[in-house]
Amino acid sequence: MRLRWVAAGLALAAGVGVLAQRGMMGPGEIFVPEGTKTAREVGTRNDATPNWTNAPTFEPDVVTFARVRYDKHPDGSHMRGGGWTTDLPDADLNLSFRLQQMTSMRMDPDGRLLRLIDPDLVNYPFLYLSAAGTFYLTPPEVDALRKHLLNGGFLLMDDFWGDTEWANCEEMMKLVFPERSFVELPMDHPLYHGVFEITGKKQVANVNLGIRSEHTGVTWENNHDGDTRTVHHRGISDDKGRLMVLALHNTDTGDGWEREGESDYYFHTFSEKIAYPLGVNIVFYMLTH
Repeated sequence: MRLRWVAAGLALAAGVGVLAQRGMMGPGEIFVPEGTKTAREVGTRNDATPNWTNAPTFEPDVVTFARVRYDKHPDGSHMRGGGWTTDLPDADLNLSFRLQQMTSMRMDPDGRLLRLIDPDLVNYPFLYLSAAGTFYLTPPEVDALRKHLLNGGFLLMDDFWGDTEWANCEEMMKLVFPERSFVELPMDHPLYHGVFEITGKKQVANVNLGIRSEHTGVTWENNHDGDTRTVHHRGISDDKGRLMVLALHNTDTGDGWEREGESDYYFHTFSEKIAYPLGVNIVFYMLTH
């Protein structure tokens, strides 16, 4: 696998198919034409996203935030759940900018959107999959993802809630790794002790819940079945113990990146204290393991 970054020292420096086009998209989704290759092409949903350039000598050696484009189950059972475009493009570009700003990493200023069967997949070790409670994998995608992860790739899944959405995520990943299961990460896992010291699995609310939580204390989504209050960080590792897959369940980390500029309270409570430290540590872990 050809890596798209240089592992510099990380010292701290201070959409969908035809049904979707007809309006049957889930919450937080937008329509992105097939063939759109970068998050930058999508524009922005909120405040203007930051832009930056890298010196010509760094352009081939950057970390790229690569978002997985997927289809929902063909039986239509998940059409009204979130989808692959949830939090796109601001989450992708804001996290990339903060990594560029806060560490010595050089980040791709455009990001990447791709399907798992894209021939370019091998060039993008870091994959992000939003709304994992609704994603569906075809047999070719299952094979491509398995090969990618076993060859050193990393998959981060985020922003899905409750028992039914967890069951979908688990079912899809069992197709990829029938002999492997998700395991809850212990707090002594090196992922929590990278650039930032993380001492607990804290919940990132979506922006509306988060703003209201200053007065209500409610950060969990209650429109899902089962327990939505308990945050889980579950992973799948390879035979050497390297984390290949990380699923952030009952939390909306992507909103912490995407919606950072919409509320001072939301930024300081969720983006600054939870979403960004965890995102930075995840990328740091990927680079160093």
